[in-house]
Parts: sequence; C-alpha cells; structure tokens
Amino acid sequence: MYLLIVFLILYAPIAFLIFYSFNSGTTMDHFDGFTLQHYGELLADSRLIAIVLNTLLIALLSALLATTIGTMGALWIDRLSRPFFKNTVLSLNNILIVSPDVIIGASFLIFFTMLHVPLGFSSVLLSHIAFSIPIVVLMVLPRLREMNRSMLDAAADLGANRRQIFSSVILPFITPGIFSGFFMALTYSLDDFAVTFFVTGNGFSTLSVEIYSRARQGISLEINALSALMFIVTLIMIVGYYFVQQSASRRRRREAR
Repeated sequence: MYLLIVFLILYAPIAFLIFYSFNSGTTMDHFDGFTLQHYGELLADSRLIAIVLNTLLIALLSALLATTIGTMGALWIDRLSRPFFKNTVLSLNNILIVSPDVIIGASFLIFFTMLHVPLGFSSVLLSHIAFSIPIVVLMVLPRLREMNRSMLDAAADLGANRRQIFSSVILPFITPGIFSGFFMALTYSLDDFAVTFFVTGNGFSTLSVEIYSRARQGISLEINALSALMFIVTLIMIVGYYFVQQSASRRRRREAR
C-alpha cells in the first residue's frame, strides 16, 4: 500500500501532463477535447527541436567521456594500496555528489570566467563531464571490489599478459557497472538545470533551461507534448536496458554451467 501511494504521487503529475498534451484548449484548467495540435506545433518549432538535439548531444558526449574517465579512475582507485590515500581520493570524488548544485554551478562559472572560456556548448559539456565522473566511479568501483582476485591469478598462470587480463577478465566483469554508470551519467545530464543555468551562454540553451524560461511566461501545452514524448523515450530506454541486463545475466549463467 505504501509503494502504491508513493508511485501514485510520483506518476500522477506525469500522467496529468501527458493527458493535457492532447487538450484542444490552451491551458490545463479544463479539458476541452482531444487533439494532436500541440504535437504538430512541437514538430514545427525548429528552435525547440534544435534545443532538444543540443541537450541529447551534450548528454551523450558527456556520458561517454565521463564513463571512460570514471572507469579508468575506478580502476586506479581500486589499485591504490595505501588506505589513507585511497580514502582521501574517494572523499574528494564524493564531494561533487554531495555538494549543492548551486555551489557547483557557481564554481564552474568562476572557473570558466577566470580562464576566459566562452560560455556555451563547451562550458556546458565540460561541466556535465565533471559532475558525472564521480557517479561513474561509484557505479564501477563496487563491481571491482566484488571481483574474485583468484580469477586474475588464474589468468596470469595461464600465460595472459596485463592487456589480456584486462580485456578478457576485468572488463567483462565490470561491464554491468560501466553500463549503469553510463545511464546514470546520461540521466543526470538530461535532468540537470542548476549547473547548466550558470554555465550556459547567450545563443545556447538546454531543454531544462529553455523550459524554465518558457515557464516564467506561462506553460504552453507544447511543453506537455514534449514531456510526453520524452517520457515515452525514457521508458523505452529503461525497458531496453532491462532486457540487456537480463540477456547478460542469462549469458553469465550459461558460462558458469
């Protein structure tokens, strides 16, 4: 019952947005009738489509780069032998996660201003990479800790070199953590507003900043249509990720037999 109440509270606003995206009226005060007009307006809004593409490009690039850097960082942290140094690095890694987004955004703004980095695509991309790296590290590191070190010794005894051990033993074992880190970084990038608001410049915007700007002038049902499409795409991605995980799990069980 508790879970049902929580799910109802979480999904009721989303259902409300999607329902009124088909409203023939211009407000969400009452439902006048069914129409696809707002979806047509969305597809005809070239500025908003460009912003959606910019947001997706930023999210994909930052997630890919953050996953690569974060995975290498997790491998390095796992190999640290001194506990004090290792715990210090982990603490520094966690600072970006626990720090308020406003502080992080203001820090990036000051940093880019000092280095005379123009605010726009580059500043947003670098910021998203930076706050996504600690997330990837926290996703990959537990998998490394769960790995049985005897597998590495067995591979070395069979004549495998370091590159072969990494590609044939370590990488397949931590792949679920890498995928989890990538999807988490992708989600955080798509969802971020506070940091992006500080580091975006004139002529460049992401979806969250654009929706905020339009909301100050009054929510258009075109935004409802966009929210509905994004929810469907996100749902498809989650279902796809679930099937990928299930396929990988079945493959591991067959290999174990």
